[in-house]
Amino acid sequence: MPRVGVLALQGDVREHEAAFVELGVDVRRVRTAAHLDDVDALVIPGGESTAIAHLLDTSGLRSEIGTRLGSGLAIFGTCAGLILVARDVLDGRVDQWSFGVLDVSVRRNGYGRQIASFETELEVHGVGNVHGVFIRAPKIEAIGDDVVVLASHDHGGGTHPVLVRQGRVWGCSFHPELTNDRRVQRLFVESI
Repeated sequence: MPRVGVLALQGDVREHEAAFVELGVDVRRVRTAAHLDDVDALVIPGGESTAIAHLLDTSGLRSEIGTRLGSGLAIFGTCAGLILVARDVLDGRVDQWSFGVLDVSVRRNGYGRQIASFETELEVHGVGNVHGVFIRAPKIEAIGDDVVVLASHDHGGGTHPVLVRQGRVWGCSFHPELTNDRRVQRLFVESI
């Protein structure tokens, strides 16, 4: 069973940790570069993408995670984490940056602000029907040829991917950690 690190700087850290522990996965909180030494995968949780990016810079983790991603570290970015792994961030702040390891273009708050948050059922390839929780969710507006769409959602005049993977890099617009269903996490663990 792989060891999964959860970036523990800001966001849904405890919720992700609990989800993977329920699956019997050894989980480590990642706050420093040394915490990355014995993990097989990293989860970047939902939260506030610019706050997480700032904390990645000030903690020294940005360059270390970038190096590990270049060496094949598996990563699962949910909500804000999706923004941080995306190739392009549309409507981002001037100082917005991302690791650029997932060939997608995302729009921050693409499904609307906090008041527009919603829940819906999604059909996830290889899993079945899953409950999706969207909170100020990023919208995937374009994907590269090597990106596999695992789930899509029709919301407000078009269908958009909401769960994608490109090799060992996964991105998710919704929050699978906020439900009791662990099948999306299991799918990720099985792919490592």
